[in-house]
Amino acid sequence: MQNVNTAFHKTVVYSIVSIMLIPILATFVYSISSRWGATVLPDGFTFDWYINLLTDSRFLDAFGRSLFICIAALTLSVILILPTIFVVFYYFPKLHKVMNMLILLPFAVPPVVSSVGLLQLYADSEIALIGTPWILIGTYFTIALPFMYRAIANSFDAINLQDLMDAAHLLGASTSKAFLLIILPNLKKGLMASLFLSFSFLLGEFVFANILVGTRYETLQMYLYNMRNTSGHFTSALVMTYFLFIFVLTWLASRFSRGANS
Repeated sequence: MQNVNTAFHKTVVYSIVSIMLIPILATFVYSISSRWGATVLPDGFTFDWYINLLTDSRFLDAFGRSLFICIAALTLSVILILPTIFVVFYYFPKLHKVMNMLILLPFAVPPVVSSVGLLQLYADSEIALIGTPWILIGTYFTIALPFMYRAIANSFDAINLQDLMDAAHLLGASTSKAFLLIILPNLKKGLMASLFLSFSFLLGEFVFANILVGTRYETLQMYLYNMRNTSGHFTSALVMTYFLFIFVLTWLASRFSRGANS
């Protein structure tokens, strides 16, 4: 009976996975087809669409801009969040519940509402932020904040912070030195998992980029949006390239997450 149930569960899971893979496989086949009209199969196969994409300077520039914004936002997140979580867990552990509530505030306001509010706030500002990458870095920081905080806080929960710090102090280490040489290495896997997960999420963000920057600083998502009316084969190659990149990042995040929980 148990073998029958196991076989049934596997059949259901494999069937669902197969159904989910069909659109991805169809998009990939379309991206390598030379022409696909009314026939069941393409007339021929070619990688010219991928070659055109990877040699397109506009695509490379948009991809580079997205990398710059995501890396800058995550760097800012690490610099600000890591010391904050350490202070909360080590000096003010009772504030942990309060931080868990505050950290969810970015999800309480829809991105469209936030974007309109930022436009009204900075449109007439003496500091030109609208249409620049700096406003995206700030908004992406708020988006990544919940993911970063929860992942790093879970890593702090997994280690015995108080005992590690007390042992370091007994051996003559200062608080800052103990944090850098003892606590931080124990958080490495959880931190890397949160970085990869947040990066894959930020790379696909469209609402803030479209409203706050648009074509004045074309990111990868804006490039994908602007190229939607070109050749379907070219767009499919772009979607598959983006999907493969996100898949690798998600796989790395899950691998680091498993290592952090083991």
